[in-house]
Amino acid sequence: MKHEKRESAISFGAGIIIFIILMFPLYWMIVTALKTQVEIFEVPTPLWPRNLTLEAFQSQFSESSATLLGFRNSFLIAFSAMMISTVLSIPAAYGLARFRFRSKKILILFFLMMQMLPSTLILTPLYIMFSRMGLLNNYLAPILADATLGIPFSIIILRTYFLSIPKELDEAAAIDGCSPISSFIQIMLPIAKPGVIVAAVFSFVYAWGDLIYGITFMTDPNKRPITSNIYNYVQQYQTLWNATMAFGIVAILPIVLIFIFMQRYIVSGLTNGAVKA
Repeated sequence: MKHEKRESAISFGAGIIIFIILMFPLYWMIVTALKTQVEIFEVPTPLWPRNLTLEAFQSQFSESSATLLGFRNSFLIAFSAMMISTVLSIPAAYGLARFRFRSKKILILFFLMMQMLPSTLILTPLYIMFSRMGLLNNYLAPILADATLGIPFSIIILRTYFLSIPKELDEAAAIDGCSPISSFIQIMLPIAKPGVIVAAVFSFVYAWGDLIYGITFMTDPNKRPITSNIYNYVQQYQTLWNATMAFGIVAILPIVLIFIFMQRYIVSGLTNGAVKA
């Protein structure tokens, strides 16, 4: 009994230490955003601001700030990329999970390789392609580029989720007179709802956090996503660290809210989809 209590105490203590290490950067972002420029460069720097100020946050939502415009652009790009990647990934993942055909393993390997490719590797080909198509400085360019990031991940996640669904459900639906398409829409999709939500959430997160595609394909500052606004706080002789940290907090707020309210679906989708590979 004492041995179990000791192990429990050690595990709890280790968990607290890991939690503090992981949450300290977020805490430091918030504290820095609430400090003045003078306090930020004090040595030793205070762990909590003595002169607490909200000026850095107020500047993010002022009339002259580009934050709200960047929010609109990022939401448009991220939501559109999420819809494209999710709609295309669902039938592709279902086909890879349920049907047997030649080159199936090669296709799965191809999607895994696409997931590992860095964005900079395909940036130049995409730029040349979009330039010839006349899509530069058009929302379609970053939308399609971000969809290329979300599609491989969504297919991998959804395929494993569809594999965890018993094939007997397909057979039962066929006996009841359902066609393969109606069985897929009426039975498989509702069951795979957590997996679909996981794929959609991560596709949205990928597109929301994109910087390289947004600043490469969009030359008009009014059309660039919110991540490109980080350059506004890097000046010639100094960096406005309190404004930079406040901007970072505001920029990640939608993602934090998504994970808070979608946590149940995300955990269910990841755990259920990990049953088979």
